[in-house]
Order: sequence, then C-alpha cells, then structure tokens
Amino acid sequence: MKLLVEVVDAHDLMPKDGEGSASPFVEVDFGNQLSRTTTAPKNLNPIWNQKLLFNLEEARNYHHQTIEISVYHQRKPIPGRNFLGRVRIPCSNIVKKGDEVYQRFQLERKWLFSFVKGEIGLKIYTSSFESEPKHHSPISSSQTPISSSPPDLPDSETTSLTSYKPSSLSNPEVSIIYTPVATTGTLEIDNPAVISTEATSNIKATECNHSDSTKTLEEVIKEPVEVTKTTPQVHKHQVFSKPGLSVGNKSGCIQPTMQHQVNPQEHPNQEDDYEVRDTSPQLGDRWPSGGAYGGRGWMSAERYASTYDLVEQMFYLYVRVVKAKDLPPNTVTATCDPYVEVKLGNYKGRTKHFEKKLNPEWNQVFAFSKDRIQSSVLEVFVKDKEMVGRDEYLGRVVFDLNEVPTRVPPDSPLAPQWYRLEDRRGEGKLRGEIMLAVWLGTQADEAFPEAWHSDAAFVHGEGVFNIRSKVYVSPKLWYLRVNVIEAQDIIPNDRSRLPDVSVKVQVGSQGLRTAICPTRTANPMWNEDLVFVVAEPFEEQLILTVEDQLHPSKDDVLGRLNLPLSLFEKRLDHRPVHSRWFNLEKFGFGALEADRRKELKFSSRIHLRVCLEGGYHVLDESTMYISDQRPTAKQLWKPPVGILEVGILGAQGLLPMKMKDGRGCTDAYTVAKYGQKWVRTRTILDTFSPKWNEQYTWEVYDSCTVITMGVFDNCHLGSEKPGAGAARDSRIGKVRIRLSTLESHRVYTHSYPLLVLHPSGVKKMGELQLAVRFTSLSLANTIYLYQHPLLPKMHYLHPFTVNQVDNLRYQAMNIVAVRLGRAEPPLRKEVVEYMLDVDSHMWSMRRSKANFFRIMSLISGIISINRWFGDVCHWRNPVTSVLVHILFLILIWYPELILPTVFLYMFLIGLWNYRFRPRQPPHMDTKLSWAEAVHPDELDEEFDTFPTSRQHDVVRLRYDRLRSVAGRIQTVVGDIATQGERFQSLLAWRDPRGTSLFIVFCLFAAVVLYVTPFRVVALVAGLYMLRHPRFRSKLPSVPSNFFKRLPARTDSLL
Repeated sequence: MKLLVEVVDAHDLMPKDGEGSASPFVEVDFGNQLSRTTTAPKNLNPIWNQKLLFNLEEARNYHHQTIEISVYHQRKPIPGRNFLGRVRIPCSNIVKKGDEVYQRFQLERKWLFSFVKGEIGLKIYTSSFESEPKHHSPISSSQTPISSSPPDLPDSETTSLTSYKPSSLSNPEVSIIYTPVATTGTLEIDNPAVISTEATSNIKATECNHSDSTKTLEEVIKEPVEVTKTTPQVHKHQVFSKPGLSVGNKSGCIQPTMQHQVNPQEHPNQEDDYEVRDTSPQLGDRWPSGGAYGGRGWMSAERYASTYDLVEQMFYLYVRVVKAKDLPPNTVTATCDPYVEVKLGNYKGRTKHFEKKLNPEWNQVFAFSKDRIQSSVLEVFVKDKEMVGRDEYLGRVVFDLNEVPTRVPPDSPLAPQWYRLEDRRGEGKLRGEIMLAVWLGTQADEAFPEAWHSDAAFVHGEGVFNIRSKVYVSPKLWYLRVNVIEAQDIIPNDRSRLPDVSVKVQVGSQGLRTAICPTRTANPMWNEDLVFVVAEPFEEQLILTVEDQLHPSKDDVLGRLNLPLSLFEKRLDHRPVHSRWFNLEKFGFGALEADRRKELKFSSRIHLRVCLEGGYHVLDESTMYISDQRPTAKQLWKPPVGILEVGILGAQGLLPMKMKDGRGCTDAYTVAKYGQKWVRTRTILDTFSPKWNEQYTWEVYDSCTVITMGVFDNCHLGSEKPGAGAARDSRIGKVRIRLSTLESHRVYTHSYPLLVLHPSGVKKMGELQLAVRFTSLSLANTIYLYQHPLLPKMHYLHPFTVNQVDNLRYQAMNIVAVRLGRAEPPLRKEVVEYMLDVDSHMWSMRRSKANFFRIMSLISGIISINRWFGDVCHWRNPVTSVLVHILFLILIWYPELILPTVFLYMFLIGLWNYRFRPRQPPHMDTKLSWAEAVHPDELDEEFDTFPTSRQHDVVRLRYDRLRSVAGRIQTVVGDIATQGERFQSLLAWRDPRGTSLFIVFCLFAAVVLYVTPFRVVALVAGLYMLRHPRFRSKLPSVPSNFFKRLPARTDSLL
C-alpha cells in the first residue's frame, strides 16, 4: 500500500524574494517520511503536477495521524528557505484511488507572527504500488531534493542484476517522485531500477559529485527492486547505517543474492534482564490480495480485520464437516459406523464416529495453521469404523488449496455445500454425499475457539476441552447481613437451669457465631451483625441454630431454622430493612415425630433482620490490585469511562516446566482478569515460544484499576497417568498493568519479564509480549471520577472492620474459585488463587524489609529537606543562605504571597518532571521487592505452610530471629510513646516545677504576642533560626533541654 500526495498547484502565494515574487516548493511530512517537489522559480502561482509516494507500512495506525504539507521559498544565492504556509490534513479523510478529487486548501500559519496567504491544490489517495505508472521525469541536479535520492550503499556489498521489461508509460505530463523509506523488513527503492556493482559505488559518490551520480543513476536504473535488510527502522534526521542486503525482483518471488545477515537480538546483561523491553510487532497485518494461494480471494489488499488490530494475524485453513447422507451400508452388517478423516499433508483430524447411522451429523470444525501446511491438496475421507481389521473406505473429496476462498468477519459464515464421494483414484463417483465448507480465515473467525487444531493433534479425551480459549464471568457476589436481634421463650433441655444462649449461622461452608448472652435468661438479646458472602444463583440456604453452652467443649442445640436466600430483601443503600420473627423448629423433633408437630401450639422464636447488601463492592482481590470497584447492584453502576483492549501476542524464552518423553517441555496458556471478566487463551503445546495472538476487550468504569495477566503450564491434557494424583497447573509468571499509568489512545507494545519467586530466589521464567491500548471516552468523566471515593459510599457510611474485610475476601475468593472450577474447561483453583493474590497477607520477612525501606525512602525526602535547611542555617553555602534570607523577608513583608508561591513552585516542579515521565508501564521491581538480596532461610520461611511444617530447631531459630526484630520495633514504638507522653505532661502537673515554668512562659508569650505585630514576631523567629554559626552554640537548645527533662510513663512500666 502506498499513500500518494499529488501536488497540483498553488495560487496567490506570499512574495519572499524582495522582488515581488517567490521560488516555491512543497515538502510533505507523513509518519517520519519526508519528500518534496521541485522548485518553481519566480512564480507566485506555480504548477507542479507531481506525485509524492509514501509507504504506509511505516505508519500502521495512520488513521490517527496527520499529513503535514508545507510550502517554502527557496532562497538564492544564500542557501536557505522561507516559510510560505502549511496545511495539516487528517489521514482519516483519505480515500482510495478512483475516489480522489482535486481540492484547494487555505494555507495556515505555523507561528503567531507568520505572514501567510494563498491556497494549494492537492489530490490525496491510497493505492497499491503495482497499479501506479512507472514514470520518472528527469530532474536537474540543482532541483533534486535530498529526500528523493536513495540512501548510500556500502562499497563492499554487491547486488545482482535482474531483467525486467517496464510497462508502458501513462500520464507523461505528471511526474512521480518516490520516497525511499527504511523499514524494519524491506527497503523499497521505488524508482524503476536495477542496481549493479558499479552503480553502487557511483551512488556512494554522490557526496562528492551529485550531478555525475544523477546521470549514472539514470543510466543504470531500469526496473523496480526490493531490498531486504536487517537494520532497525530509520526515520528522518537519522543516518543510514550499513545494512545487510538481498535484492530480488519486485514482480516475482524474492531471490536472495547476499547471505550476510546480522543477528537482531543482543544478549542483555543481568540488570536489563528484568526490565520491560519495547517491541515492534506487526500488528493488524493486511490480508493477502487474491487469497492465500493467489486464487479466489474475496477481498482487496486494503481491508483490515477490524476487531484484531492489536495482534499479528495468523492464517488458518478451516474445514467444517457438517453431515453426510445416503452412505453405503456394510455388506455384512447392513449398517454403517461412519466417521470423517480430514488430511492435509502429515496432519490428520478425525471426527467422532456414529454407530449404525447412514445419515450422520457431526458439525465439527478443523483448523490447520497456514505456516505448517505441507501440501497443496486437502483430502476429506469418509470411513466405516470396524471392530477388527482396517476401517472400510467409503469415499473421499479432494480440494485444491489454490481454489479455497478467503473469509473474514463480519462477513457471514460460508455456506456449506454437498459433495459427491469419489473413489480412491478420483475416476468415478460413489454412493453418498457429504456437506462441507472450506475457507481461509484468521484467528478472528467465529469457528476458531471451538475448532480442532492441527498443532494439538495428539491431545485426546478431556484434554481437547482443556486447551481451548474461553471467556469466563465471575459470579455476581452479594454481602448477606444477618442481624440477630433477640429470641423469646428459649426452653433448655435441662429445665433446672437457665441457658447460656448463642446463635450459630451457617451459609454453605461459612459459619459465624454470636457471643453468648451476658445474662442467663429465656429471652436473650444480642443485636449482633453477621456478614457472609453469597453468589447468584443462590444455591445455599441460611441455616440458623440456637445453642446452649453446657461447658466450653459441648453445646446443646435448642432450635433450628432453614431459610432460602431468595426470601430476603435486597438493599441498595443504608436505609433500615424490616425485621421479622421466625419460629424455631425443635432440633430433631420434626424428623422423629412428624405427626405430633401439628399438635404443638407453642414454640420458641427468634427476631432477625436479614438483607442482601447491593451497595457494597464485594472484594475478591487485594485492594492494592483491585480491577473493579462497582457495587453489586447494577442500578448503581455509572457509565463506563473508557475501553481497555489487550492483545496477548505470545511469549519468549519460557523455561521447561515438566518432563515428557525424557525431555523438558511447556504447554503454556495465559489468563487475564479485569473486573468480572476472565479470559483464557488456548494452550500452545510443546513450545518455549508460544504465539497466541488473541485480542480481548473490557469496559473500564474506573481508570485507577489494575489488569492482571498470568501465564501457566497446562497439566491437564488427558495424558496423565491414573493414580498419579491431582495435577496442578504450574505458574510461570504474572504481569500487572495499572490503567492510570497508560496514556489514552496509545498502543503499548512491550515485552514483560515473567518473574517468579522460588525457594532458591527470584527467577525469570520467560517474557510475555503484550499490546495494550486504553481509550478514554470523556475528559469530563475522568475529572468527575477523580473527585469521588475509590469504593462505593456504603464502604464509608457503614464500614467493615479489618478482620471482617480479610475474612470476607477469603470467602469471596473461595466462591469464585469453586464457580469458575465448574466451567468447561475449568479455571482451576490454583490459577484463581494466584491471580487473586490469596497469600498476599501472609507473613514474610522479605516483604517486611521491602515495606520498611519503602517507608524510609519516603522519610528520606523529609530528612533531605531538613538537612538542606540545616546547611542553610549553618551557612554552608553563603549564596543559598542569602537567597533564603531574601525570600524570607519578601514573604514576611507580603504574607499573601506564601500560598501562591508554594503552588507555583509545585506547578513548575511538575512541569519540569514531565520531561522525565516514564515511557512504559511500571512492572515488578526485584530491587524494590527485596528479592535479589534475600537470605535463603527467609525465602524458605516465606514458602512454609500455615501452620508450619518445618522441624522444631528451624522454627525455634526463626522465632528467635523474629523476637530480635520485634524487640527493635518495640524500642522504636516506645520512644515515640515517650515523646508523646512528655508533651502531655506539659500541663498535667506530673512535674510541678516544669509545668510552673511552662505556664509562666505561656503567660509572658501571650502578653508579648498581643502587643507585638505578627510580622515582627515571625521576622525575629525566622532570623533567629537562620542566624550565622558564629552566633550558635554546639550544645542543645533550651527548648530541647526543657522538653527532654519532662517525665513520661516509662517509670510505671513493669
């Protein structure tokens, strides 16, 4: 694809040469590609009629870019140029060839004081390169622009000559200027040329003699060539380096003639091994013109897969086997057990077989990767399964891959057709027909997730379902609040005593108990709230039992109550719900004496207030990495503020996770979690560099959230040995991306290291390649969002305690794991636990050190400011001290400038730091996590179970170490408490002499401050603090000495 900017003419330009005229030329800038027209001397109404070509491969997302067209005056005899005006045209308005029209654009200013007038006439459109006329009008050496000359080629490298007969010329009055563009993969020199060895040296000689090289270039340039190179992408203002080249014919297949190549990958050092790296994937590749094999393609080369623009397109050959009819029966059994075998080269896919059925229906899809196709013929066999011996051949259908059509969504699915079965040699038709559909598509096809894949041919049984990509939705979670108010007429089994009554409430596996009523009575009262986590659909029941504590290890059940959760009211705010009385069923009475229940006229009852809380967000993940903050009730949801799109491209350098046939292997898949939506990619089998290229989209309701992506090794492929125990999917690594750190409408393509902490230390398990784009829908919504609290308002009106939050989060995580484990394929518990950071609250000496040094890094700023102020007070730098004195006097004289000065200073600091803003999302930092210098015993303690499973000597050693650390913390906390108690004792008369001195000083200070203006007091105090060291003493100050003499309560400690 090429972008053509046809510069036709200009009118009424501003004269710039001092003689009432100008010598204008046009320069076009698009996607770091520069090109210009020739200069029209002494003409305010020039006519160029020149086409400037640009490579769209340099700007994949060109729809969001602009074309900048500038008009300049060429100065002579002094080299230079003057600005005459410019036009900026958005690329979203570009049309295809055939739809272009001549348009005039008013020239605009570039700077505020620019004098600009006139118009420029343009035609802008896109076209395939092959369809353009290969014509080039000679341009004199004085007019040949720098950007239109090809880059210098090194003398040491040679190219080959290929003959080519140029096509006939058209539009001779219009010249075409081609823009050489250095791309990552190919460098296209779009002049009709063949470059020989002699021409190479002549081209390099352009630095010395430009006119001679132009003549030489016209003699040797005969046909278009394609130059393949291995250097990085080169943009404007960059120097061309010496590339490794291979030259081939443009119109045919590429014929490499040079084998010199450079390894594009460098070995990073250990420090860079844990860093996020920039990548340049080929996102949103175009469809090949005319289909995959040059046959019956249905789409042009300009069309994109609109929903898969963040991944690399992967082409697949799809075969849908629908059904068969009128199959011939077996001569012995008079019936048929048919199945279909799809063969493409060495790959064979097979449907399930039906017993005794002449008109079977399969409706199965087979997908063969285009990169692994080894044949030009697709064969579909229909066979009859035999119990003994070879299966009987019933017929086949053969397809030529050159005739396979191409399809991409949103086109409707390809309609299947009936095909007559042929014999083995294809010479005659047999009885029976089969309905098939064969097409070429990408991973965006609707049939892709459920299809059988050729790269997973050896997976059978349940493993077929465990390798497919799926999208999961977390169950809708509610908080169930049970307010146990009171009970009446509680009759104990032992009538000689009053009961010690408590209430036990159980919902599923969650059980909570109220406290025992402080007074022994038959009408106890509690008024306690018990909170549970439940999920829709409500499968559990609320089971309530009233128990009498006979002694600490034995309780006697006095009554029982079973209630369905659908019975209770759903509350959206803090309004109170109505309470209800429920009759208690005598424990065991209803089951044993059902007939006597009708005779029972009197029963105990309990008073409850139960509701489902819809105004809370049920926390199932850590608040540090929360991905959703919406309340449970959908009526309270705000509109989304953006769209998050993630392309999971692939992974590189994965380590072997298990042994298979005596060698290490990895069967990797990726799980991404954001909000209630979980996605799981398909499993790529037996490779350390899997390529998924799957794209997913989420609605964003709060940009201050985190998306989590984890890579796992699939251990459930159906080949597990029986009795080997339940296999667990191994974790390979995890990536977190906070959306608030992403710029809007920008595509982030990075490779993230997969870091996992093992008992032996931190280890890099590979790299995960992602393409992420966050699209913000409205700036007003973002401003509104940052003004409101992080969680729904019920978390602040009726907050939970810290213990309740931890317990409820653990219960919510268990419910999510159980529900997702019941899906097909299941998202297993170990995967959900790893994604939700279930063990983030466990004790770890490493985490404690990391958090301590985080605090110290924050305090270090205050310490640095204090140290700087001390240097100012001690006149270490006299110039700084004098400037601080001047600033202090200005603020004393004009106190109304204090706050504006502070805010202006913060504004300038923020503006200065904008230059050093991070260019990529933050990732896990091994130094910040204190994972590189951690002691092996501390890691072993972190990976220990709870309760511990280590030996007593090891546990004793760790306990002593913990005691020593806790002793230091205890000393620091005690010192802080001592300073606070001294401050309290200023007016507490615990030290009568100290308090007397302090209150006398307060009286004297009050009198002085009443009669002295505040400016004078502030001036004297500030000058005293900033006094010269000559007037300072090395002894502590008087206020410090007085404060340290005050008593604290340490004397009262045991």
